[in-house]
Amino acid sequence: MPTNVQRREQAKRKLERQLVRRAERAKRRRVLAVVVTAALVVVVAGGVYFLATTDFNSGDDNAAGSSTTPTPVQIPTEVKPLPKRPTPLADPVNCEYRPSKEASAKEGTKAPEAAGASSAGTAAATIKSNIGELKLTLDRSLAPCTVNSFVSLAKQGYFNGTTCHRIGTQGLQMLQCGDPTGSGSGGPGYAFDNETWPELTYGRGYLAMANAGADPETQKGTNGSQFFIVYGDAQLSPDYTVFGSVDEAGLKLIDEVARAGHDGSFDPSPGGGKPNKEVKFEEVTVA
Repeated sequence: MPTNVQRREQAKRKLERQLVRRAERAKRRRVLAVVVTAALVVVVAGGVYFLATTDFNSGDDNAAGSSTTPTPVQIPTEVKPLPKRPTPLADPVNCEYRPSKEASAKEGTKAPEAAGASSAGTAAATIKSNIGELKLTLDRSLAPCTVNSFVSLAKQGYFNGTTCHRIGTQGLQMLQCGDPTGSGSGGPGYAFDNETWPELTYGRGYLAMANAGADPETQKGTNGSQFFIVYGDAQLSPDYTVFGSVDEAGLKLIDEVARAGHDGSFDPSPGGGKPNKEVKFEEVTVA
């Protein structure tokens, strides 16, 4: 039987072992607390990073919309008066409408009468479109052969059902129309010369002809059916025939099309793209 001294020694050793185990458990609890705290910090930080860097509009359904958000368009509000020729033209004039290499974008289109085009007075035209009516004033004194062609195409229904295929919103602010194919390459099956002069400049409200520069073989003009409406800035060389103007109410309709932006399909050259807000001509009439 153990003595009292032995029992005291056993109790002492037992107490020492208990103290050691308690110290080890306390140490493990401190280490675990540190690990858990660190893990929580990482999780929270990761959550904050996720919230700060994730674009919730970058999924497939919204990617195109977010990438094509239109840049705010600054549009001048002052309509520029139409220019005047330094020297008036003879009245009437004879025009030349040459067959082009490409057939007409609309079957059955005919070139206008070339002889005896008037260079006096104006003609009124109305474009009825899905965005509203555009009232045009066609000025024969500026471009008699161009006005003669536009009137002829309008009376043939050439522009009816066509869309404006290109708009520029930065630098050159214009809406380009007049191509039944909607590609930018369609024409009426004939071409004619520019009616310009060196001092010609452009401004808000102008109607002008689009062209592809001089024909490399004949060195003659490449005007056809495509035209553009200047609704803002247009720092262009005098190579585009001005043949009339658009009314202020119509320009405001085009401003809204410009503010909706474009798809960039004509960038980088010639620039711009298909309007995000479609412009479709329902009917073009001439009084």
